[in-house]
Amino acid sequence: MARKKQYNEQEVVEKAMHLFWKNGYETTSMQMLEKEMGINKFSIYSSFGNKHGLFLESLNLYKSKVNAYLQKLKNGTNGVADIKQFFYDSVSSNFKTDEIKGCFVTNTYNEFSEKEDVCIQTQMNSFMDNLKSIIIEKLQMDATKDAQTIAKQANYLLLAKHGLAAAARVNTKQEIEDYIEMTFQNL
Repeated sequence: MARKKQYNEQEVVEKAMHLFWKNGYETTSMQMLEKEMGINKFSIYSSFGNKHGLFLESLNLYKSKVNAYLQKLKNGTNGVADIKQFFYDSVSSNFKTDEIKGCFVTNTYNEFSEKEDVCIQTQMNSFMDNLKSIIIEKLQMDATKDAQTIAKQANYLLLAKHGLAAAARVNTKQEIEDYIEMTFQNL
């Protein structure tokens, strides 16, 4: 008879997500995961296959949490103002704790940018493509913008979002707010 899990899988994935978010994939060891999650390696391998599988589950959990912000952006009716609010929303949690900074997706995107991990790259590209398409939808709400301007501004905002995520790791709340304000002043 199979043993019953003595832990809540959602809770241990949440703990792993925070550890990967804080330290990155490469720096996070199995020993660190065991300690943080409160389960042994056997349980990790049994539930997730390996560290990579656990990382993918952590990434999926993070993306499901961020989905609320993306839905708010997608459902907004104020165009550029909705995008600006999304920028604020995406860093607001960083002001509550010094332990975790930046965006887990952007951190992962940066860490895996030079690695040949098709699964991670596919997830990252899908996430970024979705964000860009939502940004384009919001920019199209301004009838004075032509297609070329919208494409350029969408690229600009996607890169600005990457920059914001990186800045949120080290900069102060005031510096981040100034960055957001200046970003949208240029549109």
